[in-house]
Amino acid sequence: MGILDGKRILVAGVTMDSSIGFAVAKYAQEQGATVLISNFGRALGITRRIAKRLPTEPPVLELDVTDEEHLAGLADAVREHVDGLDGVVHSIAYGNPETLLGGKFLTGPWPDVAQAVQVSAYSLMSLTQACRPLMSEGGSVVGMTFDATVAWPAYDWMGVAKAGLESCSRYLARDLGPEGIRVNLVSAGPLKTLAAKAIPGFEELESMWSTRAPLGWDEKDHEPTAKAVVALLSDLFPATTGEILHVDGGFHAMGA
Repeated sequence: MGILDGKRILVAGVTMDSSIGFAVAKYAQEQGATVLISNFGRALGITRRIAKRLPTEPPVLELDVTDEEHLAGLADAVREHVDGLDGVVHSIAYGNPETLLGGKFLTGPWPDVAQAVQVSAYSLMSLTQACRPLMSEGGSVVGMTFDATVAWPAYDWMGVAKAGLESCSRYLARDLGPEGIRVNLVSAGPLKTLAAKAIPGFEELESMWSTRAPLGWDEKDHEPTAKAVVALLSDLFPATTGEILHVDGGFHAMGA
């Protein structure tokens, strides 16, 4: 028996098999969940191919979290496959690397900043609201962040967007708690993903972890992060909400 036996989980934001979303979907299936995944646009075809590499090929939904029509139709699209949801994973973020990242904080144009905030932070609320009719008491929403309490090299406006995501998760936890729905984030250390490769200078972040994380850190190993997400989706944390769970080898707790 797995800790997600009988659970119905939507993992939003699965592209490559090197993505955190893919690792979460895989481990969730291994723990007994029925999983649906989503993507949109040109990446949708890639996601449909990658879905075949999961233990059980899941339904792939088209979902652009900035498209009101997609959000309005999400509940019906999910109901074509399952009659409700017990968990939602928000593994979605985007910031234009050419204008917002890699030392471009002082020159980031507002339209690109607005897009980054909408896709990376506001969408946690819009996705959760779209899934809310499908969820009931005991439901769990889990998002992915990268510690936004400090300023990092190269991360720039994405760091600001992640700060917005972290604040958004707390307000969602406040407003959905009375319905028995939990909202938490997992703050992972730097991982080798398609998104990370797009950040100029991200290697500088990765190099810090090798010397300062007391448990060590393997940026190619997505499993610890996936396990933490799945644990928060399960019934093992029934009284935990508004929390940020660090999965970073202990880096966040070290001063130097």
